[in-house]
Amino acid sequence: MTYTTPALPPEITVFERGWLSSNNILFMGPDGAALVDTGYCSHAQQTVALVRSALGDAPLTRILNTHLHSDHCGGNAALQQAWPEAQTFIPPGQAEHVRHWDAYALSYTPTGQECPPFRCDGLLAPGSEVRLGAKPWQVHAAPGHDPHSIVLFEPQARLLISADALWENGFGVVFPELEGIAAFDAVGATLDVIEHLDPKMVIPGHGPVFTDVAHALAVARKRLEGFVREPLRHAQYAAKVLVKYKLLEWQQIAVADLQAWAAATPYFVLLHARYFADQPQAAWLQGLVDALVRSGAATRQGTQLHNA
Repeated sequence: MTYTTPALPPEITVFERGWLSSNNILFMGPDGAALVDTGYCSHAQQTVALVRSALGDAPLTRILNTHLHSDHCGGNAALQQAWPEAQTFIPPGQAEHVRHWDAYALSYTPTGQECPPFRCDGLLAPGSEVRLGAKPWQVHAAPGHDPHSIVLFEPQARLLISADALWENGFGVVFPELEGIAAFDAVGATLDVIEHLDPKMVIPGHGPVFTDVAHALAVARKRLEGFVREPLRHAQYAAKVLVKYKLLEWQQIAVADLQAWAAATPYFVLLHARYFADQPQAAWLQGLVDALVRSGAATRQGTQLHNA
């Protein structure tokens, strides 16, 4: 859906997507049209259609990614094919993995997700500025959920594009922690950066645009405190998110096929070995499925699991 509000500057259109695909933010201005984040690959043609409809005969000149998780850059390749002259800019941390395409290092293989290879033309270096619409936006490092993520801030309107560093009700899974790399402190530091920027309005990576930033920060900090106290809780949450995310893509799958997918997906093998080795992997996965069904995030019909 297209999300508009009188409080958003007129040069900005937000395509609010479901949780399979990140929100896409389209800017119009004297430097041409630019799109921040591009969704998951299974929605790529829809993304192209949305952008084309909004632009009319105008070309897309730039593609920018806040980070390179598959739900934020999965539409890059299709957009590059539709507008070959468009330049693509990414955070610097994984530029070499993009230039010499490495699906494992970019997290797609380990998480069991897909992302068609795309071209990188330039970098979004923290501490720099990028012109979007008619205004300069600050580029800030936002590690935690992803160590290479950035957020974008326009100080005049105090508007923040927060990616997965801050949602209205939390933040993204802290993936480095799942690999044994301490990153909860980085999440807290990023929340501090956002508080210091003092945005009036936030365009998150997922979910609607929101203005009660103080409440969102309080919710995020409370959630972070819980994960710090109980890392096992974070690991269980991450595993459920990975299953739910894949179910969003599939919409339905036989439980046996889900078991096979999990057994072949390195992140599930890692999570099980690191946190849940006291129970068989199949039993652990069944517990995740049961939890998703109890919460209403999935339904079970015979041997089939359905997205809800």
